[in-house]
Amino acid sequence: MIENKYEILSPELNEISGKVVSAAFAVHKALGPGLLESVYETCLAHELEKRGLHVCRQVDVSVQYDGLIFDQGFRIDILVNNRVVIELKTVEAFQPVHEAQLMTYLKLTKNRLGLLINFNVPVIKSGIKRVIL
Repeated sequence: MIENKYEILSPELNEISGKVVSAAFAVHKALGPGLLESVYETCLAHELEKRGLHVCRQVDVSVQYDGLIFDQGFRIDILVNNRVVIELKTVEAFQPVHEAQLMTYLKLTKNRLGLLINFNVPVIKSGIKRVIL
């Protein structure tokens, strides 16, 4: 088990992660909980771009299995600098399946860092989970 996950990531990934968290705080402070996921996605992408990051939304990712190719295996909500996967939620609470979903996205895209962000919480700090593969 890795004790300090911050040490195993490059400074660049840690910097991106910090900017994502800061942007999520800004969006949540302005809007609060209770809106549709798509609203938070649009606003978070805007905040990330304001912070100088390259943002792609609703990124189609193909999945390959045993010679089969699924062109649209899944969609990443937000991909930052082609390196950090962000999965957004507006749920009552995180469930184990949410982290498992993000772990699978990281594995299949060969990325190491993902952020699971739930905007449907009173305090955004409790709605952010950093996942490292």
